[in-house]
Amino acid sequence: MTDAFSFRVRHTDDLARSGLITTAHGTVPTPAFMPVGTRASVKAVTPDEVRDSGASILLGNTYHLMLRPGEELIRGAGGLAEFMGWRGPTLTDSGGFQVFSLGERVKLTDDGVVFSSHIDGQRVNLTPARAIEIQGALGSDIAMILDECPHGTASREEVERAVDRTTLWARQQVALIRPAHQALFGIVQGGIHEDLRLAHLQTLAELDFDGLALGGLSVGEPIEQMYRILRAVAPQMPAERPRYLMGVGTPDDLLTAIGQGIDMFDCVMPTRNARNGQAFVHGGRINIKQARYIDDPLPLEPGCSCPCCRQFDRRYLRHLFTVGEMLVSRLLTLHNLHHYGSLMAGAKEAIAEQRFAEFARRWSQPLVTP
Repeated sequence: MTDAFSFRVRHTDDLARSGLITTAHGTVPTPAFMPVGTRASVKAVTPDEVRDSGASILLGNTYHLMLRPGEELIRGAGGLAEFMGWRGPTLTDSGGFQVFSLGERVKLTDDGVVFSSHIDGQRVNLTPARAIEIQGALGSDIAMILDECPHGTASREEVERAVDRTTLWARQQVALIRPAHQALFGIVQGGIHEDLRLAHLQTLAELDFDGLALGGLSVGEPIEQMYRILRAVAPQMPAERPRYLMGVGTPDDLLTAIGQGIDMFDCVMPTRNARNGQAFVHGGRINIKQARYIDDPLPLEPGCSCPCCRQFDRRYLRHLFTVGEMLVSRLLTLHNLHHYGSLMAGAKEAIAEQRFAEFARRWSQPLVTP
């Protein structure tokens, strides 16, 4: 563990909790949603706009950044936050999920993974030690271990192998030297098998990690199975360390996970869905490309204070999307990030006031007919 990183729980409401993560580059009130800056950029918006949405920490993608522009260039620029103009903490994933999603391009052994770059086909060797080295060069406040992430439909035998390999790599990586300010989180695997998840959690909880994450969820398994694992495992994670649910998800997913004691989230949905014409609103989503919005004078969500809803209506947004204007991606992204930021802010306030269950129920109900 590093002295530059700390976490404390400030309020609880049943299993839900709010707290404060302290890093060398700022504090992160929890529960916290981390917008995804895959290539050192949250798509379509500036760092200041991301900050205005309520985000206090960003996620960078190690796999993509090691390929372009390369970790040494980012180190020379002063680290990831400085490079991308973000004034605050950053978290970097290990690249494991992206590597394993390459399928046939990957050769996996206990020593690490060898894969072909999706950019130029160049062969790249990513070992557990190399993953830590790269993230050290990126200078993030929180680094993630390299793990093996099986698909949600993988057999139990495949999941068991992934758990064993992740444990092997975890023991190696927790012993490696990192920048003095950089925390390291372990990743609990086990698929949809409750016994494997709990056993792996116990193993990793005994290691000197600053926090623990649940990986390998929302990767193809039925949503009911994901929620079942969340309810079984999240409350058992060490209470004194941050609990992070990786790559999840919709507002309802986040509310469910917060209710089980999860502190941190990341997901590409607010930005990716925006580029596809989809806006998140209370109780569901709006697909702005639908014909029913062709002459709709309402904002995306009446009462929303985001820059999009304050100035533009649905008919204009639909026009932008129909004619392919890039402005619509920016506006819908701003709205979606604001929606997620408001959810996190509201959850923190509700937990402090002992009314989280009611808050979650109301958030999932539509304010107006979409």
